[in-house]
Amino acid sequence: MIPAQTLGKATSAMPFFLSFVLIPLVWIGAVKGGLWILLTPLCTWYLFSAIDILVGLNTENADPETGEEHLYWYKLLTQIWVPIQCVTLFGLIAYVSGAQHLDTLEKVGVFFGTGVMTGTVGIVYAHELLHQRNARERWLGDILLAMVLYSHFRSEHLLVHHRYVGTPRDPVTARYNEGFHRFYPRVLRQSLLSSFKAERDMLARKGRPWHDLGNPFWRYWGLQGAMLALAGLLGGWGGVLLFVLQAGVAIWQLEVVNYVEHYGLTRKHLGEGKYEHVLPRHSWNAAHKATNWLMINLQRHSDHHYKPDRRFPLLQNYAEAEAPQLPYGYPLMAILAMIPPLWRRIMNPKVRAWRKRYYPEITDWSDYNKARTPLPR
Repeated sequence: MIPAQTLGKATSAMPFFLSFVLIPLVWIGAVKGGLWILLTPLCTWYLFSAIDILVGLNTENADPETGEEHLYWYKLLTQIWVPIQCVTLFGLIAYVSGAQHLDTLEKVGVFFGTGVMTGTVGIVYAHELLHQRNARERWLGDILLAMVLYSHFRSEHLLVHHRYVGTPRDPVTARYNEGFHRFYPRVLRQSLLSSFKAERDMLARKGRPWHDLGNPFWRYWGLQGAMLALAGLLGGWGGVLLFVLQAGVAIWQLEVVNYVEHYGLTRKHLGEGKYEHVLPRHSWNAAHKATNWLMINLQRHSDHHYKPDRRFPLLQNYAEAEAPQLPYGYPLMAILAMIPPLWRRIMNPKVRAWRKRYYPEITDWSDYNKARTPLPR
């Protein structure tokens, strides 16, 4: 176990700052054009995965009782990313919109790479921030989500996903044998509707209408409108289109990760709409060192759902006896998800083995496969 004093050193936190290398990479692509625009996606998807092979797994755990006073560098990391991403994104819009040396395809390529950055790093950092209890960090998370036009993710994630993961009420839990290309349009539609319904129902329980100013969707719409307006001010209609492009790529990056995290894993229905409590076994775990640096331990997802309040450096790794294990880190798993036959060949046997290990008493999984078990109460 890593003691608090060791964890609190700047040198212990430094590997997580490797994500900042993506900032100069997107700028190099914008300035030089050509094949340089491929730097950001290649680094994100392949370089960190290659480093995984070289450095192996990290199964060491920090002391989960480590106090906030030892987590300064980790909190700084997620918070300073917000202004840096903001300046980078809108600086790129201003620069690329008027760049004469870039043709249309190169501009699209630059903002595809930017979306890879704002999705792989920005949304992951937003996820960490929105899980915190203080208003300052939650606001920073809201700003990051507004930069990718996906603000409702906060409501969906906190009020729906964590509460109903592994049940038919959670849009984000990918069903067994459901390819990503079917999952993606379903989750886009259902997560927006479920997040709005969750906020509306919370207000209704207080005797207030959905359009009450306490509904965070007003904040979401306001922030997103401000981001679109700024993109238009800096780059005209072309700037707005480039902004929307990177947002679309970022959303795709988020949802393919969501697809990977819970594919085929369901909580046991106990009868009358009751389900077992969330356990580490209900999320795929990945101990790959470099991609966990890139995504600030998001791949320790089994512990995140088991203990959602833990900050990322304190998330625990679980062995295969306690949680199912992914064969690769998220970037490579996301690429596999784009090829459904290959994905099913690798992952379906793992899901069947998981079912046999944890739920040998269940012989008919057809209702779980089709999300036909009763809705949770």
